[in-house]
Amino acid sequence: MLIDSHCHLNYKGLVEDQANVLERSRAAGVDLMLNIATRESEWEDVLGTALREPDVWATVGIHPHEADEHPHIDTAKLVERAAHPRVVGIGETGLDYYYDHSDRDRQQKSFRAHIAACRETGLPLIVHTRDAEEDTLAIMRDEMGKGAYSGVIHCFTASGAFADAAIELGFYISISGIVTFKNAKDLQETAARLPLDRLLVETDSPFLAPVPHRGKPCEPAYVADTARFLANLRGESVEELAAATSHNFRTLFAKVA
Repeated sequence: MLIDSHCHLNYKGLVEDQANVLERSRAAGVDLMLNIATRESEWEDVLGTALREPDVWATVGIHPHEADEHPHIDTAKLVERAAHPRVVGIGETGLDYYYDHSDRDRQQKSFRAHIAACRETGLPLIVHTRDAEEDTLAIMRDEMGKGAYSGVIHCFTASGAFADAAIELGFYISISGIVTFKNAKDLQETAARLPLDRLLVETDSPFLAPVPHRGKPCEPAYVADTARFLANLRGESVEELAAATSHNFRTLFAKVA
């Protein structure tokens, strides 16, 4: 059985057919799905899906793209909402300097607020980073000095050096369908050598559908295609990879138990 460690079931492209999307995922062997929040306005819907579906869990967080629009979301607000029994993680949060949809200082302040919420709740952090490796790592290290916290770098596309540094801090690395793309040679090289006990798999659906589903809305069922590709890349059986990544997920997101 597989776990999709990062999906957006309430986004356009999935929410219109959510019941069938979930059934297809279960038929594909997906045991659990983590439904990720990116803005306050969707928190209730994300949690609502987790309340209806026993194999779906929720997070609370503000995506770096949304940081400018959410100056009122501080550590206390995140901690309050994360107390719900179906909320098992904080995020997604982080830094995105590729699009710069939000001011960089505001992104950084929001990122630190989320990390503080992780320390206070004991829940793991879901990190988005794009074209911001240096600042992301600097903040992670600085905040780790204030007290330990756990987390995952989701939809990993950064450098191998960044992966090594994140793992050294105790983080997990989540691989999405991007690893199946022909032009993802650097990512494939990194994914092939990452320690098995630090790997997760995800879809980030409805985005980034893996081969052979390119051009379609992605959905959690497709994590099976990513897992097959990744297992072959690493010289492991799909069963071995599925068992390890599922164990890693349950270790990191311990509140699921």
